[in-house]
Amino acid sequence: MTAPHPSAPAEPPAEAHRLLRDLWGYDSFRWRQGEIVAQVAGGGDALVLMPTGGGKSLCYQLPSLLRPGVGVVVSPLIALMQDQVDALRQLGIRAAFLNSSLSLDSVREVEAALRAGELDLLYVAPERLLMEGTLRLLESVPLALFAIDEAHCVSQWGHDFRPEYQGLGVLAERFPNTPRIALTATADDRTRADIVAVLGLEGAPQFTASFDRPNIQYRVAGKDNAKRQLLDFIRSEHVGDAGIVYCLSRRSVEETAAFLSENGIEALPYHAGLSHAQRQQAQERFLREDGLVVVATVAFGMGIDKPDVRFVAHLDLPKSLEGYYQETGRAGRDGEPSTAWMVYGLGDVVNLRRMLAGSTAPEWVQRIESAKLDALLGYCETAGCRRENLLAYFGQEYQGPCGNCDNCLNPPQVREMTREAQMALSAAVRTGNRYGAAHLTDVLLGRDTDKVRQAGHQALPTFGVGAEHDERTWRGVLRQMVSLGYLEAGEHYGLSATARSRELLRGGAQFLLREEVLRPTSNRRKSSKSAAAPADLPAAAQPAFEALREWRAQEAKAQGMPAYIIFDNKTLAAIAALRPSSLATLGTVSGVGAKKLEQYGQAVLDVLGGLD
Repeated sequence: MTAPHPSAPAEPPAEAHRLLRDLWGYDSFRWRQGEIVAQVAGGGDALVLMPTGGGKSLCYQLPSLLRPGVGVVVSPLIALMQDQVDALRQLGIRAAFLNSSLSLDSVREVEAALRAGELDLLYVAPERLLMEGTLRLLESVPLALFAIDEAHCVSQWGHDFRPEYQGLGVLAERFPNTPRIALTATADDRTRADIVAVLGLEGAPQFTASFDRPNIQYRVAGKDNAKRQLLDFIRSEHVGDAGIVYCLSRRSVEETAAFLSENGIEALPYHAGLSHAQRQQAQERFLREDGLVVVATVAFGMGIDKPDVRFVAHLDLPKSLEGYYQETGRAGRDGEPSTAWMVYGLGDVVNLRRMLAGSTAPEWVQRIESAKLDALLGYCETAGCRRENLLAYFGQEYQGPCGNCDNCLNPPQVREMTREAQMALSAAVRTGNRYGAAHLTDVLLGRDTDKVRQAGHQALPTFGVGAEHDERTWRGVLRQMVSLGYLEAGEHYGLSATARSRELLRGGAQFLLREEVLRPTSNRRKSSKSAAAPADLPAAAQPAFEALREWRAQEAKAQGMPAYIIFDNKTLAAIAALRPSSLATLGTVSGVGAKKLEQYGQAVLDVLGGLD
C-alpha cells in the first residue's frame, strides 16, 4: 500500500533558488526543473523523462538538500559513482557511495557517516540496496528521498533491462512516506507504464520534456567499407574531438579501434570480454583526457557525464530507436554542435530480421519487437526529416524540416523503381529462394561467375535484366526490400520472397527507392580553432580559453578527476570571454558557485592575469 501523493507548490521555496546560485552557480532553473524540485521537496513522488544533458540530476540533488535526511540515489553505474560523488563534493555537498567496489573498511566508514547524519546524498547500486542489511540500515536513519536513476532499466521492454531493478518495488512497501523520483532519458509508453507499476508511482505527476536535441545533427548512410567511412568522417569533421563508436560485436570493436589507432586517431576498445581493470581504465581515460575515441559495444555509455562528446557513431544498426536515441544522446551534453552518424547495410537488416524470426519468445512479444524493428528501419530509410521521424516515435509532434539532419541539409532523390523490385523478386523466386544478395546481384547484372554457371542461372530469364543499373543501386534495392518485408532471410542468409511481395509482383503496390547522396559536412571545424572550444567563442577569447583549459587539465590531474568536474567548457568559455579581474566579477559567471569560487577563483584570476 503506497502513501498518497501530496500536492506540492508549483514554485520551489526561496531556499532552492539560493542553493542553485550558491552551490551550482546558476541564476535560474531550466525547463520545469523548478516544478519538479517543488514537487519532490514538498514530499511528492514524480516520474521525470528528460533528455541526456537536460539537467535530471539537479531534480533530485537539490530536493535532497531541502529536505531533512539523506537522499538515496539508486544507480546501476558502479564505475561512475566515484566521479558523481567527486562532482558533488566539489560543490560542497556531502556525498558518498555504496557498491561492490568498496573495501569492508570503506563500507563501514560510509555507514558510520550515514548513521551520524553526515551525508546529504548516498549513491547505491540496486544490488546493494536490496540487501536486507542495507534496507534495515536505511530504515534506521532519516531519509529525504529515493531517486531511481536510469529508471527505464525496470522494464523488460527498455533497451537496457536490468533484472535487479524489478526488485525496487520494495521501496514503496518499506518506505511508504519517503518520496520517490524516477528519472530516465527515454521511455516509450510501454516502458513508462512498467516504471509506474514497478515503482508504485500510480498517481504521481509525470514531467516529460521535449525529446528534441537540436544541437545534434542526425546522419545515416549506406555501409560501404564502414571503417574507412568512419575514418574519413572523423578526419574531415572531428579531429581532436572526443567520440564514441558503437559496434555490434567484440571482434568489430577490437578491429575498429586498432584501425583508427593505426591511422592516427587515438582510440580505445571497450567490451564485456575485457577484464574489469581494462574496462575501468578505458572509461577513466575517456572521462579524464581530451580528444579520445572509445570504440565499444552497447556495454559502454549509460550515464556517461562527459559533456563534450562531439560525435556518436554507429557502425552497425542498434536494436531499437530507444537504444539509438539513448546512445546518440551521449553526444553534445554541453549544447554545442555534435553529430550522430550511422552507416548500415543489407547485412545489418538481414541479421536483425533473422534474429527476430528465430526468436522463441511468445507471439505477442515478437509482434512488439517486430514493430520496434520496423520503426528503426523506417527511420533509416526515410527521405523526410529524420528529427521529425524520431520524435514522432516518442509521441512528440515536430514540424520539420529541422534543417539539421542529412535529409534536410541535402535532400535525397526518391525514384519510382517498382519494375526493378519486381526483377529482384523474380530473381529470388527463379533461383529457388535460397541465394544471398551478392548472388542475386550477379544474376541481375548478368555476371558470368563460377557460382552462376555452376547453378545454371545464366539461362534464367532474369539473367542480366538489371544491367542498366550498377551494383550499388541493386544493393540499395535489396536492402530496402528486406527492410520493407518484401524479402526475408533464411537460415543461411538466402533471400526469399514473402507473402507481402505478391502485391508488388501484381503491380498493386509501388516501390520507391531512396537514393544515396553525398553527405553534408557542415560540422567541419576550422583547423585554427580548438576542437574543444564552444562554437560561438570569439576569436579574441581563444588564448584565454586555451590557457584556462591547460590550467584545468593540470588541476584535474593533480586531483585525479575528470576536468569537466572542475569547470565545463561552457563555463571556461564564459570566463575567457568576460576576462574578470576580481573574484566578485568571476562569481557572476554561470557555473561558478560559492565553493568553486573559493577553491579556484584566485587561480583563475592568476591565469588570466598572466596573459596581460
